[in-house]
Amino acid sequence: MIHPSYSELIQAINANSEDDDNTMMLNSRYSLVLATSKRARQLIAGAEPLVEGAAGKKPLSVAIDELYKGKVKILAAQEQEEEGTETLPEEHPEELKTEDTVLDETIKED
Repeated sequence: MIHPSYSELIQAINANSEDDDNTMMLNSRYSLVLATSKRARQLIAGAEPLVEGAAGKKPLSVAIDELYKGKVKILAAQEQEEEGTETLPEEHPEELKTEDTVLDETIKED
């Protein structure tokens, strides 16, 4: 069993999104799975972890921890276009964003 649970993680992400108008409200486990798997793939590809204690953890655990602590944000497709970033295919409508970097198929600086 993962910690935090799905419901705790969704609540934490939505609480962080209320503070920032650009982030997307998460309302399904499917969106959560897409976001965490995308971030885990980025970590596998060499992206630096944004949380302490990531050494020795699996990429998916690190991705969950980053989302839970608000280090990575999920942007809706509409906000991506306004920021000038590439959009994802319709099956992946959300985008991940850290404080300094928009996370897409390739890492881009703001």
